[in-house]
Amino acid sequence: MTAALSKHIKAISGKPWIWAFAGAFLVWIATILYTGGTGAGQILSAALSFATFSVIVGIGQMYVITLGPGNVDVSIPATMTFAGAASMKIMETQDAMILPGLVIALLCGLAVGLFNYGLIHALRIPPIIATLSSSFLVQSSAIAYGRGLKIKPPELLAEFTTARIAGFPLLAICVILLAAIMSVVLHRTVFGRSVLAIGQNPRAAALAGVKVDFIRLATYVQSAVLAALCGYLLAGFSGGASLNMGAEYLLASIAVVVIGGTSVAGGFANLPGLWGAALFMFLLVTMLNTFGLSAGIRLLLTGIIIVGVITLAGGRRN
Repeated sequence: MTAALSKHIKAISGKPWIWAFAGAFLVWIATILYTGGTGAGQILSAALSFATFSVIVGIGQMYVITLGPGNVDVSIPATMTFAGAASMKIMETQDAMILPGLVIALLCGLAVGLFNYGLIHALRIPPIIATLSSSFLVQSSAIAYGRGLKIKPPELLAEFTTARIAGFPLLAICVILLAAIMSVVLHRTVFGRSVLAIGQNPRAAALAGVKVDFIRLATYVQSAVLAALCGYLLAGFSGGASLNMGAEYLLASIAVVVIGGTSVAGGFANLPGLWGAALFMFLLVTMLNTFGLSAGIRLLLTGIIIVGVITLAGGRRN
């Protein structure tokens, strides 16, 4: 019995995503111990609510990073802002326009994704430079279209994004299902396996018959569409679209991918770890704020703890 239990523990500890969840659990425990158990449920519920948006953009970013070194989408914040502003303005607080607003948001993401890869493929410039250039244009479009105003969402959309079932955020349930679907896509479909193959060796993938350019195009489009979806939902959750609504999700989208156990060298993706990493990031900030530490100490400890989690996950994977 002891040998079997030891074997199971060793197998679980070998999973790179377990360290993100372990880190999230430990900082949550540290927080509630400090507060004497006060607000434990509320903290966890808030963590699930806010982690949801990091997971949505993290899924798209994870697929892009899995394509191999140099692949990263830094236009995510601008895409979120543009899609959020466009959809909110189209809906004009009317419940009957929720579905058309969603379609507009997704079309914004599609357009940005196509434009991003058009720059990468046509101009042969690094993806980080291409998507950065694109982000300036997209953000400018959002400013011109939204005129800097915070446009309120329809009442039903706001209720959906903030609804809870038995204290559990409804939106988090939906995104857990989305993550499960995208995990199946990654590991069980031709598209997902092609992304992994390109990340491991793009030349070998091309010789094996993988349509490298098409797969890269689809991956960047997918990232932009998910960012647009996140912008649409975040605008509903936060009471409207604003020009800085996506600012924190550039680093967040990359951090949850890396902390979650996905290899920055490409060819290896870990989707379950996105949830662990997103929860960890939120709970870590909550813990340090609860402790009442100064801003400098909070940043220092945040960096040290994140590096520690990444080291543990990376070491186990190797």
